[in-house]
Amino acid sequence: MKLYEELKHGIVISAIGKYSNTIIQFLILAILSRLLTPSEFGVVAIINVCLVFFNMLIDMGIGPAIIQNKTLNNYQINSIFSFSIFISILLSILFALMSKPISLFYNNTDLFGVCLVMSIALFTSGINMVPISINLKQKKFLKVNFAQVISSIISGIIGIILAFNHFSFYALVISSIVKNLTMFIITFHKSNLKLTTDIKKVDLLVIYSFTRNQFLFNLINYFSRNLDNILIGKFISLKALAFYDKAYMLSLYPNQMLTGVITSVIQPIMSEYEDQKEIIKKTYITISKLLAIVGMPLTVFLYFSSKEIIYIIFGPQWAESVVPFQILAISIWIQMILSSTGSIFQSANRTDLLLKTGIVNTAQNILCIVIGVWTGRIEYVAALIVISLSVNFIIANYFLMNKLFKTRQIEFYKILISPIVISLILLVPLLIINLLKLQYSLPILFIFKGLLSLLLYLLGLKLTGNMILVKKILKRRNA
Repeated sequence: MKLYEELKHGIVISAIGKYSNTIIQFLILAILSRLLTPSEFGVVAIINVCLVFFNMLIDMGIGPAIIQNKTLNNYQINSIFSFSIFISILLSILFALMSKPISLFYNNTDLFGVCLVMSIALFTSGINMVPISINLKQKKFLKVNFAQVISSIISGIIGIILAFNHFSFYALVISSIVKNLTMFIITFHKSNLKLTTDIKKVDLLVIYSFTRNQFLFNLINYFSRNLDNILIGKFISLKALAFYDKAYMLSLYPNQMLTGVITSVIQPIMSEYEDQKEIIKKTYITISKLLAIVGMPLTVFLYFSSKEIIYIIFGPQWAESVVPFQILAISIWIQMILSSTGSIFQSANRTDLLLKTGIVNTAQNILCIVIGVWTGRIEYVAALIVISLSVNFIIANYFLMNKLFKTRQIEFYKILISPIVISLILLVPLLIINLLKLQYSLPILFIFKGLLSLLLYLLGLKLTGNMILVKKILKRRNA
C-alpha cells in the first residue's frame, strides 16, 4: 500500500538525518558544557524562553497549514512567504526593543546585550518557516535532514571556536544564528519561493481556519511548556535554571530522536487521508505501540543510569542536574506518545480538538509549575511536571479515541500491556545493581547497564511476542 511505503521511506530518511544530527549535537554540547559555566548556560536558557515565544508569533501555525492545504498555488505560497518575512523583521525589531525590560525583570545586565544579538537569531529562524514547510509538503525529507545535519556541524564548530576564545554565552547565540542561516540557504535553494510586495489578504485567508486553531494551541502550549523556565529563572536563580534546563533538555532527546523521526513525516503523508479516520486511527495505534515498546524500557534504563549519563556527557560540574533528570526520565515514554498526537489531529484537520486538549492541559500544567516553583526546589518542579504530563496523556487520548475516532479508550490502553511487561523485566536487575552500589568507574557501569538492558529488552520482546511484530513491520512491503 502506498501509505505504508511512503511512511516507511520518510521515517528511514528522517531517522538517518535525526540520529546523525543528534550525535553531532551531543558531541558539541558535551564540549561546550566543559568550556562554559552553568551560569552562562542559564543566561542563554532564559533568553531562549523569550525567543521561543516570538518564534511562535512568527509561525502562527502557517507551517503546518501549508503542508495540510493541497489547493495552494505558487502565487499564494509566495504571498504567504513574503508575509512571514515581513512579520519576522517586525517581531525581531520588537524583540530587540524588549532587551532592557527583560534584563530589568531578571535583574541581570548581561541579558541586555544577549537579547540584542538574539533578535538576529529570531529573524533567521523566522525566515526558515516557509522553505522548510514547502520541502516537507513536497516530501523532500532527505533535503530537510541534510540541511539539519550540515547546519549543526557548521554552527557547532563555530560555537566551539568562539567558546575557546572566551566569547562566553555569545558563543551559543552566534552559533544559533549560523545554524539558522545555513538551514535557510539549503532549504531555500530550488524551492521556487519568491518575495513579492503584493501580499493579498485573500491569500492569507485560505489557511486562516487552520492557522487560527493551531496558533491558539501554540500560544497556550507555550506557557504550558515554558512557564517553568520563566519562573525558575526569576524566583529561584539562573544557575538553578541551567541545571533544570540541562536535565529537561536531556529528557527530550529520546523523544526527538524517536518520535521526532516519525512525527516529521506523519502530517505530510497522512494529510492525504484526512477523510479516512479509520486509517488515521490504525496508524496512530501502530505508532503508539512501537513508541511504547521502545519508550517504556528506555525510561527504566535512563532512570537508573541518570548519574552516569550526566557525568559522562556534561561533566561533574553538572551534578545538580542528576536528580531532576532522573525524575523527568519517568515521563519519557509519555512524552514520546504525546508528541505524536498533534500530528494526528492535524492530519485529520481537527485543530479544534487540538486546541481543546491544549486548553485543558495548560491549565493544570501551569498549576503544577507554580506549586513546584513555590517550593524553591527544581526537583519538586520536575516531579510535578511528570504528574502533569501523565494527566495530559490521559486527556489527549480521550479526545483522540472518544471524540475524533468515536471509539473506546480501552482500544488504545491495551497496547501498553506488553511494553509494561518488558519494562518490568528490565526494572528488577537495574534496581538491584543500583542498590549494590558497585565500585566501578562511571563509564564501565554505564556500559554494563546498557548491555544488560539490551539483552533483557530482547528477551522481553521474545517473551511478549513483539519480536515477531517488529520483524514484520521492518520487512513488510504491503500494509
